[in-house]
Amino acid sequence: MQGRMMFQPLLISSFIEHAAQYHSDTAVISKNTDLSMTHTTWSKVANNAKRFAKALNSLGLQAHHRIATIAWNNHRHLEAWYAISGNQMICHTINPRLFPEQLIFIINDAQDRVILFDKTFLPLIVAVKAHIPLVEHFICLSDYDTDVIEALPEAQFYDVLVTKQNSEFNWPIFDETTASSLCYTSGTTGNPKGALYSHRSTALHSMAIALPDSMGLSAKDVMMPVVPMFHVNAWGTPYAAAMVGSTLVLPGPGLDGTSLVNLIDQYQVSIALGVPTIWQGLLTAAKNMGSQLSSMKRNVVGGSACPASMIHTFKDVYNCDTIHAWGMTETSPLGTAAQLKTKHLGLSQEEQTYVRLSQGRPPFGVSLRLCDQEQGTNTIPSDGKQTGNLQIKGHWIIDSYFGKDQSALTIDGWFDTGDIATVDMDGYLRISDRAKDLIKSGGEWISSVELENIALDFTNDISMAAVIAAKHPKWDERPILIAVKHAESQLTEAEILEYYAKKVAKWQIPDEVIFVQSIPLNGTGKILKKELREQFEHILLEE
Repeated sequence: MQGRMMFQPLLISSFIEHAAQYHSDTAVISKNTDLSMTHTTWSKVANNAKRFAKALNSLGLQAHHRIATIAWNNHRHLEAWYAISGNQMICHTINPRLFPEQLIFIINDAQDRVILFDKTFLPLIVAVKAHIPLVEHFICLSDYDTDVIEALPEAQFYDVLVTKQNSEFNWPIFDETTASSLCYTSGTTGNPKGALYSHRSTALHSMAIALPDSMGLSAKDVMMPVVPMFHVNAWGTPYAAAMVGSTLVLPGPGLDGTSLVNLIDQYQVSIALGVPTIWQGLLTAAKNMGSQLSSMKRNVVGGSACPASMIHTFKDVYNCDTIHAWGMTETSPLGTAAQLKTKHLGLSQEEQTYVRLSQGRPPFGVSLRLCDQEQGTNTIPSDGKQTGNLQIKGHWIIDSYFGKDQSALTIDGWFDTGDIATVDMDGYLRISDRAKDLIKSGGEWISSVELENIALDFTNDISMAAVIAAKHPKWDERPILIAVKHAESQLTEAEILEYYAKKVAKWQIPDEVIFVQSIPLNGTGKILKKELREQFEHILLEE
């Protein structure tokens, strides 16, 4: 016997319709590529999304066609997102920081029919155009611009297309398991792989990130996703913002600390989301500018491990709680979020910080387990002590990669993340390292993440740190620290190694500290350890 309740498919168009109906005058604030500001509302965003959906139809686009976007976080990009997915097409967000060869690969692999782009990326479009023959339309996210036409004569313009249409449009109704958006992995090892999300998975993911034990989003929030919309759909926040009716502040191309502090203070941002390198720049700028970041209640850190010093600074100086989160492109991305439970509230500040430094616990909708080998099925107890290969399953977790017939899962249906971790009885996850980044020295494992966090917590002199395995004639591998110092810093190798001696066992202390001007990053701001290993892995043998 089935329940006797209404059934409505979980569709992305319902998010924007809800926002337009019940949060119509709530602001959506956008910094444009020319650094001007646009103040719009959820109602106007919804109307323009309908207009652009009709414009896509007028160009001959049909259901399931892939529409690519190469753009910053701004209101036109947001409107286009809802227009594409709501109209049963697939929104393919592209990271412009990828190498041209990777861009060409993923555009062709996705078989994109249209590319929407901000003027910033015009040179990139011109450079790859000859290598992406399936693309039929190039649409600049702006009003008519003669500079764009001069470089790309066939270009069309978003504002022109939208102005030609009216908003009398009914979103189509279709199966909730229909594909909605496509994101590719960073491709640090081989070609990027596509994760194809569905309307159902996106809706459930949006509900999960809005929960109090995740990001705690509501209509009272002014949310600023600093994480780009081309990075796992800005962690799903533009969907959740419409779902709960948050005010949305979209920072455009201005991701430097000073620009972000100005936006936070001017628009009273209450929650912001980004990677640790973004927050390092923000904290430096706030200190230099004398800002108290008084409106900020919480910030979300993901993408890589958050140093303890950052959590302390946000809390002690700015009274802002830091939510440490973990996820992947393959997990939409939310896997866990580090929120406290009742039993933690009576703990000391240091003890609470220890909990917050974990990657957190999973919300309803996903489950974690540890196994004794990669892609294996022999489980390890979740006792917070024993490490294993982290695997995940749930409503918004990948099943197979786009364009691939074979499953991406273990034989019993879990996705192996490639991370080495512990999980305690409450589900709090602590990632030791990526399996490929662990250092095996004399038969013992050393966590590069732990050593990196120690370096970053030691002093404000270090802006970036990476620990890699270097080959060693006796111990097989030994850790070395590669660090970027601030320009004025007088920090020495001896000072860092002396600090390590107080924090870890002697055999875990890096053999060498190498100061460099910069560390290579991938398109999402993660350190490219593969390149560092290629450059430095023989340095101890040479010495």
